[in-house]
Amino acid sequence: MDADRAALAEENAALKAELAVARAKASEDAALIVQQTLRIAKLERQVYGQKSERSARLIDQLALTFEELEANATEDELAAEQAVAKTTTVDGFTRKRAERNTFPDHLPRERVVIDPPTACECCGGNRLRKLGEDVTRTLESVPRQWKVIETVREKFSCRDCEKISQAPAPFHVIPRGWAGPSLLAMLLYEKFGQHQPLNRQTERYALEGVPISLSTAADAVGACCTVLEPLLRLLEAHVMASERLHGDDTTVPVLALGKCDVARCWVYVKDDRPFGGSDPPAAMFYYSRDRRGEHPQAHLANYSGILQADAFGGYTKLYEPPRSPGPIREAACWVHARRPFFAMADLEENARRKAAGKKEIALSPIAIEIVRRIDALFAIERTINGQGADHREAVRQAQSAPLVADLEAYMREQCAKLSRGHDLAKAMNYMFKRWGSFTRFLDDGRVCLSNNAAERALRGIALGRKSWLFCGS
Repeated sequence: MDADRAALAEENAALKAELAVARAKASEDAALIVQQTLRIAKLERQVYGQKSERSARLIDQLALTFEELEANATEDELAAEQAVAKTTTVDGFTRKRAERNTFPDHLPRERVVIDPPTACECCGGNRLRKLGEDVTRTLESVPRQWKVIETVREKFSCRDCEKISQAPAPFHVIPRGWAGPSLLAMLLYEKFGQHQPLNRQTERYALEGVPISLSTAADAVGACCTVLEPLLRLLEAHVMASERLHGDDTTVPVLALGKCDVARCWVYVKDDRPFGGSDPPAAMFYYSRDRRGEHPQAHLANYSGILQADAFGGYTKLYEPPRSPGPIREAACWVHARRPFFAMADLEENARRKAAGKKEIALSPIAIEIVRRIDALFAIERTINGQGADHREAVRQAQSAPLVADLEAYMREQCAKLSRGHDLAKAMNYMFKRWGSFTRFLDDGRVCLSNNAAERALRGIALGRKSWLFCGS
């Protein structure tokens, strides 16, 4: 029985390895196709193409697509290597790469010599003589300065037994470690933190006298994604262990065949600071090609707690009582509820329009009163921000609960006087249908009045969209 299980496990490992190798080969082919397409487009534009901004943008778009495919190909290659290492029957796969250009001679060199061995590794004798040295050159980045670090490992031979001794090779973050950790950190931060595509980065580096090819930079990004995968899972576990999450999503234009698709970037934020929590804040991002409810349901499949989000229908199944591992309690956002009322109560906007000689918008006394009452709730929140959950709950029960009760009575009274299609009635009914979610903050000090934490986390995506308009993946 044990022999059968071992054989089955070995066969399963071999199948996984073969699949990983096939996926790596397919990724390499896709990256190669886009790379050649990019080269052809550049040559065509150079020879007889229009020197217009539109054609330049198309080439930039191809470069962005190639960047993503090259990074994915490196990730798949490393995954294949890891899968092949677990079996003895599947041949490994190594991508064909063009020879990397030597580092520019004008860059300064920093020679780091590792302490040589003082005794023979074979017999322990100390009569060693130097035979030569191995030099590993790593391109590193220092703010406003580029340099090549030459790590030297001197080799010695033993006069007694002729055994060669040498210090072990240094650790490299990525395979064939041509880039130092600071340079890798800069590449990743500018790509994911500053939303600067690699083609823009490499163009800037070339202007600084350090030419790095787009494929080489994309290689490094793909390798770093594989290296950082364990940290990503730890971050995900930290975020999903939160007692309360903020959730939101934003649009991402994606290049598709003959059209533009609107994909989604999802974020879930853990931030316990408003109720005095000691855990560090963190955010987890996910991506999908559409906005179907199955995506947040998969993201939060193992989560149970409080979710602060908008009224997106895809969250509905998460709030069902029989859900496993437990229901998620919805906490609605008062900022979302306030917006339609504020649009009909913007006194400052009317003042600006009047000063500019434009036609003033029609203001609603009912909307102005509702905004005033909601603002009173936020004024109370500012006094208890950062306090413990119990203290926040006590203050809310004493001060906010009466205001909420009066607000509900006022809105129901006014809503009965309006037609069902009136904008004010629609805004009020939006709140009435979710009144339990809007008032959850009164009974739980961990809940915030707004979902602004998630919206702040997505601000970088919104600001960076123009940099990678119509991204390829």
